[in-house]
Amino acid sequence: MQVQVHTDDHIQGGESLARWISEETAAKLARFRDQVTRVEVFLTDVDAGKSGAQDKRCRLEARPAGRQPVTVTADGDKLAVAFSAALDKLVRALDTDLGRMKDKNGRDTIRTAEE
Repeated sequence: MQVQVHTDDHIQGGESLARWISEETAAKLARFRDQVTRVEVFLTDVDAGKSGAQDKRCRLEARPAGRQPVTVTADGDKLAVAFSAALDKLVRALDTDLGRMKDKNGRDTIRTAEE
């Protein structure tokens, strides 16, 4: 699974921030590594450098193989808070999306059968 980190001009951290995000994402999404090919992380400062409540935004976009991308967004006072919240949302969204591929007994469903 490939992790790409994108930031706007108002986010500081550089390579160390990208490495931390990549490690956290890979650890949290380890059980999806066979289904997800890429995760893109977009970090932005909503009010462009001015401090304020909930002014950091993290958008995560996961690309499961052969399926539509799954995207979640979270806001927070700090980048770490926004990123952690978005990562938790992404795990739940992937559980829901990829869970539809299997029935309750773990068998493939007819919804994913090739026509």
